[in-house]
Amino acid sequence: MATTKGAKILVECLKREGVEIAFGIPGGVNLPTFDALYDSGINVILTVHEQGAAHMADGYARATGKVGVCLATSGPGATNLTTGIATAFMDSIPVVALTGQVRTTVIGNDAFQEVDTIGVTRPITKHSFLVKDVRDIARTVREAFFIARTGRPGPVLIDLPVDTTVAEAEFLYPEEVTIRGYKPKILVDAAIDSIDQANIERAVEAIARSRRPVIYAGAGVIHGGASAELLELAHKTRIPVTTSLLGLGGFPETDPLSLGMLGMHGFEYTNYAVAACDCLIGIGARFDDRVTGKPDEFAKQATKIHIDVDPSSINKTVLVDIPIIGDVKAVLRTLNALVKPADTGAWLARIGEMRKTYPLIYRKKDKVLPQVVVQQISAATKGNAVIATGVGQHQMWAAQYYQFNHPRSLITSGGLGTMGFGLPAAIGAQFGRPGEVVWDIDGDGSFQMTAQELATAAQHHLPIKVAIMNNQFHGMVRQWQDLFYQSRYAQSRLNPVDFVKLAEANGCVGIRVERDQEVRPAIDRAMRVSDRPTVIDFLVESKEDCWPMIAPGKPHDQMLGTYESLKDAGGVPQHRRISPDEEAKLSLG
Repeated sequence: MATTKGAKILVECLKREGVEIAFGIPGGVNLPTFDALYDSGINVILTVHEQGAAHMADGYARATGKVGVCLATSGPGATNLTTGIATAFMDSIPVVALTGQVRTTVIGNDAFQEVDTIGVTRPITKHSFLVKDVRDIARTVREAFFIARTGRPGPVLIDLPVDTTVAEAEFLYPEEVTIRGYKPKILVDAAIDSIDQANIERAVEAIARSRRPVIYAGAGVIHGGASAELLELAHKTRIPVTTSLLGLGGFPETDPLSLGMLGMHGFEYTNYAVAACDCLIGIGARFDDRVTGKPDEFAKQATKIHIDVDPSSINKTVLVDIPIIGDVKAVLRTLNALVKPADTGAWLARIGEMRKTYPLIYRKKDKVLPQVVVQQISAATKGNAVIATGVGQHQMWAAQYYQFNHPRSLITSGGLGTMGFGLPAAIGAQFGRPGEVVWDIDGDGSFQMTAQELATAAQHHLPIKVAIMNNQFHGMVRQWQDLFYQSRYAQSRLNPVDFVKLAEANGCVGIRVERDQEVRPAIDRAMRVSDRPTVIDFLVESKEDCWPMIAPGKPHDQMLGTYESLKDAGGVPQHRRISPDEEAKLSLG
């Protein structure tokens, strides 16, 4: 009987799962794995830090829909992955993390670089495996990828003691996966069960009765590949669509029925529309607190329908009237076969008036405004780039002022809100979609947390473009300190950094922008660079605020920084989301 070393079995399994690229750093106990990867044909990207590896795998997965893979050694290597794993877990991103572990004979003895990786990661993974027998490697890898990509996607960790990767066994690759207790509804063509079929029919009746319906779409539409079905539903029923932050791109924002993003920093008119609706159709969204505000006040006039693949998401935050558990694509196909156009003419005309009455707005300042930067990036790319972001004000401005028209075009940390996510996620996205334009819209505070990965991007000649909103503050923290802490800037002010020099030190192009007239030329210059990263240091207004905003604990229709409050202070209305012709179509119903 021919036998194969565990590390080679692992690599062969990765290839059979379709893995073409992985991100990570070698160390003592995962050297057998890296040695097996050396001539495997899998492109292994050496990162500067393990957190960067996890975020790159995440960004790759979000941009492509494939499973991202990252690797780290035991102890600190594994713990450095945890922020990235938790980020993927909160946003339901399929990632498989491969960590090295000390020999099975010394596990639990505080061996050098030992940590209980399974214990550490159990709360932040969909599942974690510790492989103590080389004969279990193939089955474990097969199950890990199956778990990561099916049902509600998520990260899975495989912890590999070094002795299992050097031991030998016969290689038997399991063609089928059967896991007791894990039977997700994964087949789009599978029959809808009787309970959900009955609830779909109830949903059809509720939609037919409604006069002010709104569709609320989340990331599940994108994960489930159901954007076309969502578009069909909206057009067939003539119902407007709002999205969560992570749902942006799941419905084209050039469509007259698009309401853009709702929630804490969503559009004023969108939050008012949801507050006034009489039927809310939640699709692949989890009704998180940044959307709902005060949960018992959220869309309280509406019959609530919730379609989700994860039963635990139903009634978790907001009680719903009609729960439908199942694959979003399959459910929408069934729903589309049954629904008819709703009587929404008056409602669409009312929404059209709300758009005009409560547009986005900002006040012109002497220094460059971040909103203008994002608008110009959107115009230069025609809304067709892949946009990664860090976390903070710049993230919300990107969501408000960039026009997302395609699924998988926004790569951002929603649930965990991980600062430092933007740059490595953009790198992962660029590896996944090499022929497309990728931007990282970032803040100076968020960017500096993983700025060392510029070296990774430069080494591989990636043409990513980085727009840093350099306000020398942790901007969102500063905004909250102004609003709720009497402007006591407790450790929110940042030391100034010359990001042009930092970029050039890492082999990138560096550009500084200090005036409005320099914004578009800098963006155009970055778009022309094709052989290395470009970093634009935008010296923006230091105390610009992100409006509108729902204060913590307040209902979603009670906002600060409204149009009425800002227009009297010299605000300039921003009609960016929809053209006059599209406005006319919407107003006509």
